[in-house]
Amino acid sequence: MAAVTSNQEKAGPSICGYHFQWLALLAKSLLELARQAKKLGEDDPRRIINSLKAGLSIILVSLFYYVEPLYSSFGVNTTSAVMTAVVIFEFSVGATLGKGVNKMLATLGAGALGLGVHRLATLSGKTGEPIVIDLFVFAIAAMATLARIFPRLKAKCDYGLMIFILTFSLVSVSSYREENIQKMALERLLTITVGCFIAILVNICICPVWIGEDLHNLVALNIEKLGIFLQGFGGEYFEMYEEGLPSKDRSFLQGYKSVFNTQSREENMANLARWEPGHGRFRFRHPWEQYLTIGSLTRQCAIKIDPSLEIPSQVKEHCTMISLECGKALKELSSSIRMMIRAETTLLHIGNSKIAAENLKSFLYQACGKKQTR
Repeated sequence: MAAVTSNQEKAGPSICGYHFQWLALLAKSLLELARQAKKLGEDDPRRIINSLKAGLSIILVSLFYYVEPLYSSFGVNTTSAVMTAVVIFEFSVGATLGKGVNKMLATLGAGALGLGVHRLATLSGKTGEPIVIDLFVFAIAAMATLARIFPRLKAKCDYGLMIFILTFSLVSVSSYREENIQKMALERLLTITVGCFIAILVNICICPVWIGEDLHNLVALNIEKLGIFLQGFGGEYFEMYEEGLPSKDRSFLQGYKSVFNTQSREENMANLARWEPGHGRFRFRHPWEQYLTIGSLTRQCAIKIDPSLEIPSQVKEHCTMISLECGKALKELSSSIRMMIRAETTLLHIGNSKIAAENLKSFLYQACGKKQTR
């Protein structure tokens, strides 16, 4: 008996120690999570605001479930509005608007098609009705899934096609058991429309995040990175540093490499920006595809950069001048894109770089001529 009591006394502190370690680990994890959330909020406060907007949209939609007149109008289908607001709410206006429009149009089209299939299936009798429904579900689902493979449709309507398959299958299959399928389809369409409109309005009216503006700034930033590199490369290579580029700060030599990894991001942002309405400096039907062209040219320019290239010291003055003027031209171009103005100084720097290139050619021709004379 004494031995059992002794074992229990020994086990007691060990169990307490285990729980204490578990609580300490939990507290450490929560503290680390709080640090990450703080850093995220400092880096991009829009993320924190977006989370609050998402919560607000869900609260507004849930009122249809709490308010008796609204609930009696839509019934259990009110939950579709809540799920819709949760699913389509995105960080940017373009993403939310694109998913919302896709969902509403897909629900409308699939619901109407499902009712048509139900009407056609009832004409084939009780025995043939499930066969007709399954044949149409198979054919429509297969064709819609195949359409999702095509790049253009996948970029613009992938979510809509998925909702189309879901809604059509739901309406068609439910019509076999549901007596009032028209009412169910109409209520589903109305609740989804309500959820979409509330999510879109909250996203647009409260601190909107325009993905088109982010694309605009990203393209300008990539050009600026190239300009900073070229402006400082000559000084770095020949140990000559321009004002504003201290010799100890060599991070600009690696900054241009981030340009290589922005293609997919730019394409996604351009697709979402097309859904956004006119706002600020970006009017309706803004040429977003031009940003993809500029981004592609920027990456081609970055690919041609070779920092390991050996340059003779005899031509350092000419090469430094070319690199410096090209860098200034790109930085001016980046600034003009960001502010959406035409900068005349860009042409001046381009002209200076061309003159420096011609001077380099003349120097090389003269050097080759002297060697041949000897």
